[in-house]
Amino acid sequence: MLTVFRHLKPYWRSLILIIALLFVQANADLSLPDYLSSIVNIGIQQGGIEPTLPEVMRPETLQALGTIMSFEQKTEEFAALVVAYAPVAPDASKAEKLAQRWPLAAHESLLVLRKDAAAELEKARTIFMEEFPRLVLFRQFAGSFPVMAGGTAITPPSKSIPGMPAQPSSMQALMSQVDNLEPLARSQLVVRGLQQEYEALGVDLAALQTGYILRIGAMMLLVTLISVAATVLVGYLGSRVAAGVARDLRHAVFTRVEAFSPAEFDAFSTASLITRSTNDVTQVQMMIMMGTRMMFYAPIIGFGGVIRAIGKASGMWWIIAAAVGVLLAIIGLVFVVVVPRFRTVQKLVDRLNLVVRENLSGMMVIRAFNRQEDETRRFEKANRDLASTLLYVTRVMVILMPVMTVIMNLVSVTILWVGSHEVAAGSIRVGDMMAFMQYSMQIFFAFLMMSFMFIMMPRASVSADRIAQVLETPISISDPEHPETLPSPVAGAVAFRDVSFRYPGAQEDVLHNISFTARPGTTTAIIGTTGSGKSTLVNLILRFYDPTEGSITLDGIDLRRLRLAELRSVIGHVPQKSMLFSGTIEDNVRYGKEDAETVAIMEALEAAQIRSLVAESPEGLQRQIAQGGTNVSGGQRQRLAIARALVRRPPILIFDDSFSALDYRTDRAIRTALRTYAKDSTIFLVTQRVAPIRHADQILVLDDGRIVGKGSHETLMESCEVYRDIALSQLRQEELA
Repeated sequence: MLTVFRHLKPYWRSLILIIALLFVQANADLSLPDYLSSIVNIGIQQGGIEPTLPEVMRPETLQALGTIMSFEQKTEEFAALVVAYAPVAPDASKAEKLAQRWPLAAHESLLVLRKDAAAELEKARTIFMEEFPRLVLFRQFAGSFPVMAGGTAITPPSKSIPGMPAQPSSMQALMSQVDNLEPLARSQLVVRGLQQEYEALGVDLAALQTGYILRIGAMMLLVTLISVAATVLVGYLGSRVAAGVARDLRHAVFTRVEAFSPAEFDAFSTASLITRSTNDVTQVQMMIMMGTRMMFYAPIIGFGGVIRAIGKASGMWWIIAAAVGVLLAIIGLVFVVVVPRFRTVQKLVDRLNLVVRENLSGMMVIRAFNRQEDETRRFEKANRDLASTLLYVTRVMVILMPVMTVIMNLVSVTILWVGSHEVAAGSIRVGDMMAFMQYSMQIFFAFLMMSFMFIMMPRASVSADRIAQVLETPISISDPEHPETLPSPVAGAVAFRDVSFRYPGAQEDVLHNISFTARPGTTTAIIGTTGSGKSTLVNLILRFYDPTEGSITLDGIDLRRLRLAELRSVIGHVPQKSMLFSGTIEDNVRYGKEDAETVAIMEALEAAQIRSLVAESPEGLQRQIAQGGTNVSGGQRQRLAIARALVRRPPILIFDDSFSALDYRTDRAIRTALRTYAKDSTIFLVTQRVAPIRHADQILVLDDGRIVGKGSHETLMESCEVYRDIALSQLRQEELA
C-alpha cells in the first residue's frame, strides 16, 4: 500500500489545498445550524433582539438601573456602566442620523454606547447582563412595592415572565429570585426588557425582526455559497490528484513490466498484468478521489458536530452516542462479511480476463475443433462466479441504506420527543433543538462516510497490493552498476565458455557446458530435436536470461558487463512467433531502426523477399497492418519481421526458426540475399530443417541441452549420429551429397 501512495508525493501542494478547503467547507457547513438556531431563537421568538448591552438607552432606564444597583450597594459597577454611554441631545449633529433608527432621538436626549474602548465595553456588558434582569423583574412586580425609580413610578407590564414563581413579598426576595434563575431565563428577561426599551424608543419591532431574519438569512446564503465553492474546488482538485496518481501508476506498472525478463513474466499471467494496470489502478483512483474528500471532511464534521451539538443541548448527548454506537456495530458486521470477498473479486476478474483473452486469441482453433459450446460454458462459469460474488457484496451493501434510513428517522423522532420535554422545562430553546437535530444528522453522515471509506479501503488495498507486487518484483536482468562500452565499430564475435543454464525454480539445467565461438561474417546454425534448448541458447545472447554458470562474451566483453540497451542495439532478432504491430508496413519495418531512410527500408524489404507486398498495394509503404499482422499471411508476417531485423544492419543477426512458414524457393532467396546484405554480420540460424543450413560455416547439434556435434554439414554427416538421423529423416540420400 505504501508503495502505491508514494506516488502521491508530487501532488502534496494539491493535497494541502484540499485539506484547507475541506476545513473551510466543514466550518461553513457546521455554522449553518447555528444560523438556523439564531433565526428561530432570536429572529422569531425574540423579535430579532439579542440579549446584550443595547446600543441606545433612555436616561431614565439607566437611572432606574442605578436605583436597583444602589439597593445592592454596587455604586462602582454602576459607574462603569455610566462611563460606557455618552449622551446625545436632540439638537446634536448625531441626533438626525440616530433618529433614523431610534425615532425618540429627534425629541429627547438619549444615551449612545461608546465604541472606542473594547475592555470597558466588555466590563459594562457583563454588569448589564447581570443587573438588567433585576430591573425587568422589579418592573414586573413594581406595584407591590412603594419604590420609585428616579422619581418616576414604574408601570408593570401587562404580560408576566414565563416560568416565574409567585409574586415576591419583598425586595430582598425579588433579588434572590433573580440570582436563582437559569441562564436561559435570565437572557429571556433581558430580551423582554429590551423589547420594552426599544418600543419606548420608537423602534418598529416588526421591521427589526424582519431585518434580523433577512440579515441572518443572507449570511446563511453567503456561507452556503462558500461551502459550494469549496466543494467544487475540492472535487476538481481531488479528481486531478486521483487521475494523476492513476496515470503515474499505469506508467510505473508499464515501465516495470517492460523491464521484466521472461523469468518475471512467468510469475504473472498476461491477463493478471492487464487487470493490475487497468481495474486495480481504477480501484486505487476511486479510493483517492473519494478519500481526499471523505478521509479529511468526515472527521472534521464528526468531531466538530459533536462539540457543537453538546454545546446546544448537552442533555441529549446520549442520543448521538447511541446512534453512532449502533451505526458502528452495523458497519463492523458489514466489514467482516464483505471485505474477504474483495480479494476474491479481483482474482475472478483475472480469471475472466484470462478466459476472454484465450478465446479471442484462439478463435480459429476453437472453431476448427467445434469447441464453441465448451468455451461458452467455460466463459459462463467464469462470468457467473464473478457476477455471483459481486451480487453478494452488492446485496450486503444495499442493506446498509434502508438500515441507515431507519436509524436516522429513529434519531430524529427521539430528538423531537426528548427535546420537546427539554423545551417545556425551559432547559433549551426550540432553535437549539432544531440545531441539535441538524448536527446529529451531520454527525451521522460523517460516520457513514467514514464507514464507506473503511469498506472501500480494503478493496483498494487489495488492488494496491497487487500493483505493488508488480512494482516491487526484483528484476533479474538489469544493467550493471559500472557498465563497460563496446568497441567501435562492433565486430560481432560471440563466444560461449562452459555455459550452463537452468530456468528459475527448475530442478535441472536445460543447457550443459556449451562452448563455441561465432565469428563475424560467418553463419552459425543451431539444430536439434524439439526441446533440445536451441531457442534458449540464442535467448542467452539477447540476455533474456543470464547463464547459471560460465560466460558469454561479445568482442571479448562479458554480456553481463554491458548495458542492455547497448547490447540489444547491435542485435537483429527474428523470433519464432513473428509479432507485428498495428500501423503501416513502414512503421513495422522502422520499428527496427527509427531513423531509417526510405531507401534502407526498401533494401531490407528486398532482402527479405517481401518488397512485392509493397509494390502490389496502392498505399505502398503506408499499407495498414492489423494488430498481430492478422491481415497478412504467416509467410508475409515472417518476412516483414525479417525486414525489421535487417533494416538496422546489425553486427549480429539471430533467426530463431524464422523460415518455418517459407517455401524452399523463398527460403533460398533470402539466404542468398543475406550473403550480400549481411556479409559482415555474425549470423545465428536456429532451425529444425537441414536443407537451409547445409552451407553454414558452423553447425551446432544440440541434444538434451548438450552439444553433441559441431562442424560443417559433411563433417557432421560422418561423425554425428544425431545429425545424420535428422538429415536422413528430411532429405533423400542424393540430396545430402
